[in-house]
Amino acid sequence: MSTDDTTAPAPAQASAPAPAVPVAEPADSPFRTEPTSRDEAPQYVLPLVVHLEKTEPPARNDALRTAARAVLTMLSDPRSLDEGEWARAVRDWQDARIRKVVRRARGAEWRKASALPGITVTGAGAEVRVYPPVPLDGWPKELAKLQVSGTDLDDPEPPAAPAPGEPVLWLNPELDMSAGKTMAQAGHGAQLAWWELTDDERDAWREAGFPLAVATPDPDRWQALTTSGLPVVRDAGFTEIAPGSCTVVADHPALRSRLAG
Repeated sequence: MSTDDTTAPAPAQASAPAPAVPVAEPADSPFRTEPTSRDEAPQYVLPLVVHLEKTEPPARNDALRTAARAVLTMLSDPRSLDEGEWARAVRDWQDARIRKVVRRARGAEWRKASALPGITVTGAGAEVRVYPPVPLDGWPKELAKLQVSGTDLDDPEPPAAPAPGEPVLWLNPELDMSAGKTMAQAGHGAQLAWWELTDDERDAWREAGFPLAVATPDPDRWQALTTSGLPVVRDAGFTEIAPGSCTVVADHPALRSRLAG
């Protein structure tokens, strides 16, 4: 796993284009690599912990999908909304740079991490626990000591192709990212799609259990996706990859139909 200090745009901002497309970004866009007004706000991070036992690690694609669903679950939880107990932290997090960090835990570490306030989301075999945002330098001790780097994940078999009409988080085929970095990026993509949807579209997605796929297109299709008008995540370049790299395109049927109309 690896830490991720990637940034994603705040709600109501336009999605970021591919680097090859000139665009005038807002002065406070979290996609800008130079300092912006967002850097002046208190910085928060969304912690995610993946359950990773030595003998039965989850498949990589399953972990990516589960991490993305965990982010959506946190964003839609009543405790994150209005006057909920996590709402202030979620608002403060979204007012600054959008950061997510994925750590790993096993055995007693996982049990201690599971006892902290948060939400555990399960996939086919993956378990990811997401917590309300915490200050960048204010991690709970049970989470601060968990490992960020180390074991990576593999897919024993090629992941199934996305089903027709299924939301898809498309990964950049030209980037080599660790499992933890990619989990955070998938979470960013899911968050961008969530922000772009209407309330009714969000309700429908939530009620269905946040179905989604994570897939890697061929390079030609990737180029088309990054210029399609769908939300694009660009990395701030703090870890693993170069600043401004496009990492994920969030392809939700409701957003695609809107573009087609």
